[in-house]
Amino acid sequence: ATKQFLEEINKWTVQYNVSPLSWNVAVKFLMARKFDVLRAIELFHSYRETRLKEGIVKLKPHEEPLRSELLSGKFTILSARDPSGASIALFTAKLHHPNKSVQHVVLQALFYLLDRAVESFETQRNGLVFIYDMAGSHYTNFELDLSKKILNLLKGAFPARLKRVKNLAAALWPVLTLFCVLLQQSKGRDPFVQMVKMSELKEHLPRECLPEYLGGSLKLDPLSWNCRFLPQQNGHPDPLDELILVPLVAPRDNGSVHIPGPKCMTVHQLLDHVTRKQKRGIYEEYEDIRRRSPAGTFSCSLAPYNQEKNRYGDVPCLDQTRVKLTKQHSRSELTDYINASFMDGYKQRNAYIGTQGPLENTYGDFWRMVWEQNVLVIVMTTRLEEGGRRKCGQYWPLEKDFRVCYGSLTVTNLGVENLSHYKKTILEICTAEQRSGRGSTAMWAMGAGGCPRPLLTEGLLACLRAALPHAPNRAGPLRETLLGVLPWRGALPVSFRAGSSLRGGTFCALDICLSQLQDTGTLNVYQTVMRMRTQRAFSIQTPEQYFFCYTAIIEHAQREGLLPSTPTRAGQEKS
Repeated sequence: ATKQFLEEINKWTVQYNVSPLSWNVAVKFLMARKFDVLRAIELFHSYRETRLKEGIVKLKPHEEPLRSELLSGKFTILSARDPSGASIALFTAKLHHPNKSVQHVVLQALFYLLDRAVESFETQRNGLVFIYDMAGSHYTNFELDLSKKILNLLKGAFPARLKRVKNLAAALWPVLTLFCVLLQQSKGRDPFVQMVKMSELKEHLPRECLPEYLGGSLKLDPLSWNCRFLPQQNGHPDPLDELILVPLVAPRDNGSVHIPGPKCMTVHQLLDHVTRKQKRGIYEEYEDIRRRSPAGTFSCSLAPYNQEKNRYGDVPCLDQTRVKLTKQHSRSELTDYINASFMDGYKQRNAYIGTQGPLENTYGDFWRMVWEQNVLVIVMTTRLEEGGRRKCGQYWPLEKDFRVCYGSLTVTNLGVENLSHYKKTILEICTAEQRSGRGSTAMWAMGAGGCPRPLLTEGLLACLRAALPHAPNRAGPLRETLLGVLPWRGALPVSFRAGSSLRGGTFCALDICLSQLQDTGTLNVYQTVMRMRTQRAFSIQTPEQYFFCYTAIIEHAQREGLLPSTPTRAGQEKS
């Protein structure tokens, strides 16, 4: 079984050019699933994906804030085992303060301690008992989302035989009652999760297994006890980090994350998928994407001195993919920030830049980015105002022959062409030292106000067909050819008729999916959006936008004769 497991996993590691999995690690995952190879492979990928989405990589237990979290006593692996030989992990809820803790650091501490516990062959063989101690805690100590993540981690994303979760509560407030119901429903009639009163705990575990404050005889000092799990130094890198970070590794095809992957669909299979799931099922599919935390950090975007450059405070850009402006020596050294992210296209690295609608104080930064990145095509997928709210400033000269200076750059409008679904504006950009520009940049501005949904779909696809051929070397390793200008969040209407689907994330997702469809005859909307969000966090902001991707692809396939035309659209009959 171990050989078979390694053969399957290492086919995958070879594909991504990362180190193969070791025999000992393979045994750990197999023992957790009683040497069922398929279930062990599923567990391995669940473990890897959970660590990635929660930011549990490159752990340094001797550095803050992880060190303090480990020594807080919140999580403890007890020195005693239960009568069957299982390790006992204890979470003390009264020590958790959500307003003072960062959730992913709490999960890092849990992963770190559990990983240390399952290094023991005895724990691998006999499993783990988890005590969720709510005694003495208050409403302010409780974090429902964290509790659910811990449960889901223990159930299906950690290589240990979980024998029981014992929920110890002195009092049940309404929120905790709801959580308990969720726990019990998650396993049906299986007594996997047990609600235990303090007075009953000794009936479940012998006194010698329990700390004194829980009625046992075990002397416990969490600070000194958890110190034993800290190495003398941060130690060698975790060999699994390389595997966990695979989605962020440039695999092949010019380094793009968007290459054909598993579970791709033909357009017929995609139509069946949407017809079977209907709108509600596709919305649930999107909810699974939305729940996943971004893999990366937002330090630069959230820095106090950059806040005035963000249109929305809760839509930062990832440090790992942000566009950096050339620093201006005449100004502050903090001027390399703009809320913009490089995004891969299909088999093309950095095919787009996703950015917010410029603010008045960032017009100059926006045009510096266009100049420095040699942008030849701009696609604006939002109106200046929507629903009476300002979504974007007038950051370019609106009429022919008008010119505006933005810092050291001058932008001249060379002409405007009004087409059925969008406007095409040709702009010339030059520096103060130049009399003529280095060539023209085409700006495609879409107007979706009040148009019916079929025309909205037609307009978006028409804009894709019209704008993208103007990006040279479309399939080559181009630094940057398309700039999607959009507000990545906002008070968006739910109805398709108001254009809620018409956003830059949708534009990019459709371009990627349709490019793959043309190349291979298959696509995967879910996988595409997941990968997009590793580069521009929060891309595709609503279930309506996500559902629109499916229906637009179906309508494109019908227009191209890949699917028969039908009077009703998939997913519209039931919602």
